[in-house]
Amino acid sequence: MSLLVTGGTKGIGLAIATRLATPGRKAFLNFHSDAAAAERAAEELAAAGSEPVLVREDVSTPGGCRRLLDTVAEQTDRLDQLVHCAVDPLSGPSLDLDPDRFAAAVSTNGSALLYLTQAASPLLTRGSTVFYLTSRGSRAALPHYAAVGAPKALGESLVRYLALELAPRGVRVNAVLAGPLPTDAFRAVFAEGADDRLRELNAANPSGRGLELKDVAETVAFLASPEAAMIQGQVITVDGGNSLR
Repeated sequence: MSLLVTGGTKGIGLAIATRLATPGRKAFLNFHSDAAAAERAAEELAAAGSEPVLVREDVSTPGGCRRLLDTVAEQTDRLDQLVHCAVDPLSGPSLDLDPDRFAAAVSTNGSALLYLTQAASPLLTRGSTVFYLTSRGSRAALPHYAAVGAPKALGESLVRYLALELAPRGVRVNAVLAGPLPTDAFRAVFAEGADDRLRELNAANPSGRGLELKDVAETVAFLASPEAAMIQGQVITVDGGNSLR
C-alpha cells in the first residue's frame, strides 16, 4: 500500500498525505525546493506511524516526472493513490508574463498530470485512484491568475481523457476543485491582499465558515474509497458554496 503526493510537504498536499497515510504505509512526498518544510512534513507523518519518503524533483518536465516515478518504483510495485497537488504560483497580468516562465507554469499546473500518470501507469492497478487538485480560476478569469487558472482548465480536461482510458483497468481519475485556503500558493498569487481577500471570502461563505484543509482532505479520502467506485472523470467542488454566488 502506497501513495504519492506531488507538492505533498505543505498546504493541501500535506493535508491529503496526512489523511491518506496509515501506519506501515509508504507515503511518497514530492517537493521542489523547500527542504526544511519537507523534513517537517516527514517527521509529522512518521510520528503518525506511516513511512514517509521524500523525493525532491521538478515535475514541470516529462523527464522530471519520469525520474520521480522511477524513484517510487524502486520501493513499491503499486500506487494506490497518485495526487497531483504541486503548483507553480506564477502571478501577474497575462500580457506581462514572461513566455518561458508561463510555459513552465503551464507544465507544472496542468500538463504534469499527463506526464505523471503516464510514468505511473505500470504502478496503477485495479482500485488505484488518481487525483488532480484544481481551482475556480479554471473557469473564471481572476486577476493575475492566468498562469494557474488556464493550466488548471487543461488539467480538468485531461482528467476526463485519462478517466476514459483508465476506467477499463479499474483505475479512477477525478479532480477536486478546492475553494480559497490560507496556503503559500494563495498568498503568492494574491500577494499583499491575500489575507484580506481570504477573510472576505470566508465571511461571505454560505456555510458560515471558511474552508479548511481537512475539508479537502476528507473529500479526497472519500473519493479514494470503494464507496465512490462509480465516480469517474469528475470535478468535485469543495468550497462550502462560495462558488454559488
